[in-house]
Amino acid sequence: MIEFEQSMKKLRSVNGYLGSAVLNFSGETLYMDDENTSVDIAYSASIFNDAFRMISESSLDVGFAEASLVEARTEDGHVFLVNSSGASGGGDNFSKLTTFAIFRDDGNVALGKMIMEKTVQSMSKAMGDL
Repeated sequence: MIEFEQSMKKLRSVNGYLGSAVLNFSGETLYMDDENTSVDIAYSASIFNDAFRMISESSLDVGFAEASLVEARTEDGHVFLVNSSGASGGGDNFSKLTTFAIFRDDGNVALGKMIMEKTVQSMSKAMGDL
């Protein structure tokens, strides 16, 4: 099985990181880190994941590929969702994963996004190998 804790270790060390989750294709939470925040990460990740899936469907409707990243910026923070299927071109639903993370506005959000993109691809590949 995948060691989600180990896979997400690098993301947790990024300046401004508050919390994260890994969701499967159905939106079920496979991993959650809410130590640095009082936010209900599982609930928030599920709500944002629903919106992400609607955006992906709309993207397909206009002839584009599935969305691979969605970012919500506010004056005091950032929410990111990164989907593994964007770069892999699809694949089976079992190996499709979405990472969710929240950051303070003054954090290193660019590094956080880069780590999320690499991490979700690596975890998705590991899921596909199971």
